[in-house]
Amino acid sequence: MDHSPQAIIFDLDGTLLDTLTDLATAANHALTRFGYPTRPVEAYRRFLGSGGATLMTRALPPGEAESLGEAGLRPIMEAMRAYYQEHAADATLPYPGIAELLATVRERAIQSGVLSNKPHAATLAVIRHFFGSHSFAAVQGHVPDMPLKPDPTSALAMAGTLGLAPSRILYVGDSDVDMFTARAAGMRAVGAAWGFRGADELWASGADHVCATPLEVAALLPTCPTQPGVVP
Repeated sequence: MDHSPQAIIFDLDGTLLDTLTDLATAANHALTRFGYPTRPVEAYRRFLGSGGATLMTRALPPGEAESLGEAGLRPIMEAMRAYYQEHAADATLPYPGIAELLATVRERAIQSGVLSNKPHAATLAVIRHFFGSHSFAAVQGHVPDMPLKPDPTSALAMAGTLGLAPSRILYVGDSDVDMFTARAAGMRAVGAAWGFRGADELWASGADHVCATPLEVAALLPTCPTQPGVVP
């Protein structure tokens, strides 16, 4: 029986796009505005991946977010998001090889999606800016009524949108959050070692494959279209 993948779902930050500098700059802007010390850009590699509240909790001095509480943290997050909305493309670029990988996905008629913990509106905006409005069959960022990854709810919902069993989907991401999401959803977990975290974390968190470059991801895809003549 053929068990080759028929779809591929990508994480966004650290997988398709190198957003590190723009996200770090936005978070540091918010920290400065509220009188807190900033963090080095490289520190944000460990802060990203679990949503905006966790990002700012990690960026603030230890224990400060707990002292502030949800209400106190909210304006800091809003300042970060407002700045990021205006500066999301200042330094961000697709990783080398992503354009070629997406071209291979299209040529082989493999459905594709993007699943991010970034707020949904921001996810749509950066996808539209960098990849156009018709690049993916499904795009989903975080919305209030859906739990953040690594809860598998959003991944399973996207599998339903694509009309496929989770086992026929590759899930590609750069962090432990992504590998946990893929495993919980029953998808094949593919680690993007070119992203924010690196190979060791990806293997340790249950990756089925770890790829050093997007070209290596392309090698996991079937060589012939799964639905001849149909390009999603």
